[in-house]
Amino acid sequence: MRKLVWLLGIATVLGAAAWKFAPELQKLAPQATLPDPGPKPNAARYASLCQELAARRQSLATRWKKTRNAREKESIENEARTALESQLPAMMRCWLGTPWDFNGTATEPGGGKIACGYFVATLLRDAGFRVDRARLAQQASENIMRSFLDAKACHRTAGQPYDAFAAAVHAAEPGISIVGLDSHVGFLVNTADDFHMIHSSGSQPWCVVDEPSAEAGVLKRSNYRVTGHLTADRGVLRKWLSGDTIPVRVPGNT
Repeated sequence: MRKLVWLLGIATVLGAAAWKFAPELQKLAPQATLPDPGPKPNAARYASLCQELAARRQSLATRWKKTRNAREKESIENEARTALESQLPAMMRCWLGTPWDFNGTATEPGGGKIACGYFVATLLRDAGFRVDRARLAQQASENIMRSFLDAKACHRTAGQPYDAFAAAVHAAEPGISIVGLDSHVGFLVNTADDFHMIHSSGSQPWCVVDEPSAEAGVLKRSNYRVTGHLTADRGVLRKWLSGDTIPVRVPGNT
């Protein structure tokens, strides 16, 4: 009985000490590393960027339509390119972390799930191109591209090693391209330093991602790749400035 009382006394003392020094012991204990949740969708910033780009497009379009001087028109088109190449990547990155789904049709970052085609079509519509978002989103990647670009402006490869493909993209002029793969579509944002693929990924981590060239797994694995440089194309810039409706290319149309 005495031994039991003695043991209970020791347990009480140890328990009190542990409670008293718990905060200090907790500081010394190794902290568990929680997984990085990654970027969060930012609908408010997206809306602000869309408004800024719309105002910029309106200002440029007014000047572009008024002038009859070819050199001035070209200068305004260059300004349009600069505006798109500045704002569009920022708009794309507002979607980072938005979940992917094959049937996803979200209209704003974090506002549900979004498929790869709807991601591309939504960005282009919200950037100021007059296009039927749903109809465009439901097309194969090459038809999405060909709705904006002539066939000669689309570059196809099949079975090309990724290193050769990446080297060609690095060597191309900076800007924003659409890229179509075996069964996927997204954007390539090419800068002087590197290119990134920004897309709604149907593989890990199953959301909108921004992947530098060295980490773009789906781009590396694809056998078929087709690219079309949007912002380098005068026709695309003029469509943006004119506000003309862009017909969606569907199978059977040339």
